[in-house]
Amino acid sequence: MPESKGDSINPGRKKLDFRRYLRREPVVLALLSVLAVVFFLAVTGLSHMFHAQQEFLGNRWFMRGNTDLQQGHFDRAVTEFRASLLYSRDNYSYQLNLAQALLGLKRTGEADSYLINLWEREPENGLVNLALARIAAQKGETEKALRYYHNAVYATWPGDQEVQRRDTRLELIEYLLNINAKAQAQAELIALAANLEDDPVQQAQVADFFLQAGDYEHALAEYRLTLKAQPHEPSALAGAGFAAYQLGHYSLAERYLQGAVAADPNDAQSAARLRTAALVMKMDPFQRQISVAQRDRIVLEAFTTASERLKSCSPAGDLNTTLPGLAGDWAKMKPRVTELGLRRDPDLVNSAMDLVFNIERQTEHQVSRCGAPTATDTALLLIAKLHETS
Repeated sequence: MPESKGDSINPGRKKLDFRRYLRREPVVLALLSVLAVVFFLAVTGLSHMFHAQQEFLGNRWFMRGNTDLQQGHFDRAVTEFRASLLYSRDNYSYQLNLAQALLGLKRTGEADSYLINLWEREPENGLVNLALARIAAQKGETEKALRYYHNAVYATWPGDQEVQRRDTRLELIEYLLNINAKAQAQAELIALAANLEDDPVQQAQVADFFLQAGDYEHALAEYRLTLKAQPHEPSALAGAGFAAYQLGHYSLAERYLQGAVAADPNDAQSAARLRTAALVMKMDPFQRQISVAQRDRIVLEAFTTASERLKSCSPAGDLNTTLPGLAGDWAKMKPRVTELGLRRDPDLVNSAMDLVFNIERQTEHQVSRCGAPTATDTALLLIAKLHETS
């Protein structure tokens, strides 16, 4: 069958169309590539805008929460921190501040779950360890509290690490004192004092803690450092006076307590300790640099004070009806304890004072029967303690 005219032209046209397509293909591909890049950039830009908006909103709620947290509005802070977490669920700071707000509301169970998760992510975080230590302390979990406190002392902190670590150790020391772990508190205080700045306020604070821990030697040393910079600071003078008083350094205690009362006339405790310290200095027959006559007069006064103490243990004031053993010993010795007898027999000084000290010790805790010790009785008890190992 013969080919038609149209059919004879088709092959040429097909070749022509194919060549044109081949020439246009790079242009089309280039155009599609450009469009793909444009769409990619547009999507990326939109994604960045979305994330930036999320970050902005989360941070705005976070800042509001921080303000309320600092002002103690814990309920509002919790709501705001939860809102911030809607925009950034894994944000460490958002979760940490939410936990702190929950602690402010005493919702320790919820706070604990957040903090444990944060601790697993960053076990060296100081804020997290301190918060966990406080929760454990509230629960009475002493071993766990101490572990977290020690972690916090040596942890990583934002800002001034040395200040944060020092404040954490101070909190640990306060906790140890509250649970009456005085030996551990003393160890922590010694470590703290060794690295303390030359700051009289800090030195006074550490001295106060040493005083509470019963470490009077270190307390006195720290108070003296404070008084070098602030010689008339009333609380430091009172603390130094009390520390010296507890150590039996009554002459030194008298000097510091005089300064404390002069600086603060309303300090009744220091005034009372000053009176007692002065009595000890006056009534101690074993002091150096006093004459024999003065020593003998002191012994006679102490012997009379002891007899009054014995009489106070009997409603009728009759020595024969109260503490008969002590009363008998006193009665036997009384004729010999005179100025002449003491001068003739120097050993009688020790015997008389031993009896005086024994009377004061045995009646000290019989308040219901003998009444509270007088100021002179207290002074004699302190003198007895001062010389009991001599």
